[in-house]
Formats: sequence, C-alpha cells, structure tokens
Amino acid sequence: MSDSPLVWLPFDPSELGEVPDGLRYEVVDPTVHVPDSVGDVRVYVAPYQMGPAVGEVLPRMTSLEVVQLLSAGVDNVRDRVPEGVTLCNGRGIHDTSTAELALTLVLASLRDVPGMVRDQDSRRWNTRWRPALADRRVLLVGYGAIGRAIEERLLAFETEVVRVARTARTDERGPVHSFEELPALLPGADVVVLICPLTSETRGLVDATFLARMKDGALLVNMARGPVVDTPALLAELHTGRLTAAVDVVDTEPLPADSPWWDAPGLLVSPHVGGASSAMWPRAHRLVREQLQRFAAGEPLHNQMTGAY
Repeated sequence: MSDSPLVWLPFDPSELGEVPDGLRYEVVDPTVHVPDSVGDVRVYVAPYQMGPAVGEVLPRMTSLEVVQLLSAGVDNVRDRVPEGVTLCNGRGIHDTSTAELALTLVLASLRDVPGMVRDQDSRRWNTRWRPALADRRVLLVGYGAIGRAIEERLLAFETEVVRVARTARTDERGPVHSFEELPALLPGADVVVLICPLTSETRGLVDATFLARMKDGALLVNMARGPVVDTPALLAELHTGRLTAAVDVVDTEPLPADSPWWDAPGLLVSPHVGGASSAMWPRAHRLVREQLQRFAAGEPLHNQMTGAY
C-alpha cells in the first residue's frame, strides 16, 4: 500500500468512522514536527488552529493535490497554496456553533448580561429595563452557509432579517441585497451582524462612514474577521455611547493586555470561539470523511475555493 495516496490528518483516522479505502494516513501537526514524508503528501487536512507553520509547509509538499481546511475562512493560507492545488474550506463545519454564539452575543448585549454578571460579583440587585431581540430588524452582512444558519435562529425570536451578500439575488426566502445597497439599509437596522469572508472588498468595510449610517442605539456584532472593521473608527463610536458592539474577532489576536478594546464602553468581547464548541468535531469528521471518499473515487470535491474569495 506504500504507493497509495498519502493523507496528512490532524486527528486519528479512527475519528472518521469508516475510513475510505485506497488511501494511507499519517497524523501530523506540522507546527510540532514535519516528517520526511512531506514530499509524498497528496491530501493535506490542515489543523484547525492555523499558525504560520501550517502554511509554511505547503511549498515542501511537492506531490500535493488538495488542501482541506477545517475553517470557513481561507484568508490565512490562500496566498500560499501552490498553483494547481485544490483548496477546500470547511463550509458546513461551523454553521451551528457560530450561529449559536452569534445569537448569544446579540442577546447578551441587548439584555446586558455582562452588567448582570458585574452586579452579581458586587452582590448588587439592579432591576432595569433592556431592549429585547423581538421586533428588531437585523441586518446580516454576509449570507453564506453560516449567515443562513444565523437567520434560521433569528427568525425564531420574532425578528425581521435583512440579508446582504456580495451580489444581489433572490432565493426562496426573498431578496438578498448587494454590498452596494448597504448605505441605504444601515439606517433601518437595530442589529448589524457581520459574517462575511475577509477579502480585498471587505477589508475595512465597516469604517467611519459605515458606522455613521447606523442608527443611534444600534448593535454591531462581528463574527467575520477582525480587519473587516476599522478598529479606531469603531472604538471612537463606542466612546460616544451612540453604538454598542460585540466581537468574536479583532484585528490582533490574541488581544494584547494593553489593547484599548478591553476598556471600550458598550463592548462585549469573546476570544474567537465561534467554532470552538462540541458541535464542531462531528461535523468536521463528517466533511473530511466525505471529501476523502470523493478523492479516492476521483469525484469532484465539495467546497472548492475558486475565483475571488
């Protein structure tokens, strides 16, 4: 079987359940050690936590055909994938977990759960009125698989969901607006959720002009990537008290202890844990198993990243 295509996995192949035939497997974390077999790798399933070493090993994979990521975003490695190698993202792995956290951040921010925790720490009974999610208009900026999962959960809370993607279209649920329509849509939104990929088009999308169009008292939730938001512009708005925000991603991760994010008023921060839950691994194993079955059978792979992404 030594001539069988070699697959590098970040987990034991037994986690896949029924392992596809006709392939051989090695469990490798290139951030710790790069085996001599690096030149024989045909399929590379990268570790979920993608440090620099994950991408740096790619030029040494002279037989490489497929890179399969466990993340939805590909911005960390897309410029390092050699020409002719198929790059597949982890679409579908994080929909459930990320949607749950998005709703958690929205609800916690609107109902001021952080304030309740601080009151509890101070043994202070502080009854107050806070806005509900019900009856709010939520603008989803980025309507892919995760955006759709967030929408499904939002609708159960009696909200109006307005959907925005790179290009306008209409589906079975109605219109999906384009990014060009954002200036007209922002003033009517009570909550704006960012779940778009980081591209040249979306880098700095949420700048001072974007924020200025948001209505007074609106909530911004960033589930996308840190650089989608202009950090100084958002911090300036938060310090005025006009807007509030919740972010799972920031422009510098991990967040330094002296970062101004920590002390910003009206801000809830989670440490980039949108996909980090018990829901991730069963879905990751299911996707990788199906991708390897398709590769072994010579069938087209899912989630191929082509064109502008």
